[in-house]
Amino acid sequence: MMDIDGFQIACAADLAQIASMVNLAYRPESGSSAWTHESDLIDGCRTNSDYLAELISKSDSTIITALRNNSLAGCIHIEREGRNCHLGLFAVHPKFQEKGIGKQLLEYAEQFSLKQYHPEKLVMTVLSARLELIEFYLRRGYRRTGVFGNYPLSAGIGTPKLHGLKIETLEKQSTFSTVNLLCIQTNSIKDTYEQN
Repeated sequence: MMDIDGFQIACAADLAQIASMVNLAYRPESGSSAWTHESDLIDGCRTNSDYLAELISKSDSTIITALRNNSLAGCIHIEREGRNCHLGLFAVHPKFQEKGIGKQLLEYAEQFSLKQYHPEKLVMTVLSARLELIEFYLRRGYRRTGVFGNYPLSAGIGTPKLHGLKIETLEKQSTFSTVNLLCIQTNSIKDTYEQN
């Protein structure tokens, strides 16, 4: 496994490089061996600098970058939505794929979410046709919710090549909410004991 040198919160100066890496990872030329790519399923760019600027301008919204040898190795977006955190825009540069970078970045993003936003659940949406990607998340504790939706054409993140392409929601119970539940249960038991 290749270790990440460090993690940073993205700023405006990073956005062009992040957009280029995300598009290279998700939408390279069709037939690419990049593990995360969707070029056989979707036409067009995955993101652009203007869209990323909107993301980091929001409150409770952060893009985390992973660095290796002073190079951008990956990124992930975290945004609080109500009581949950949504994770998206998860990408690893093709030259760093299948080296454990994605696992480290996802784990860091989850811990960052717990410390920064205290969510009940971590939520993400994925293409339902990307079974190998879904399996990756299932191995990391996420579960399929059975919630499906149509591909978001209005989002400006590409045009499906397949008719009826769907997205589905995955979620993972956060350890923060589990700890809170245990504290509540412990306090309830303590109160009952003291009353008796």
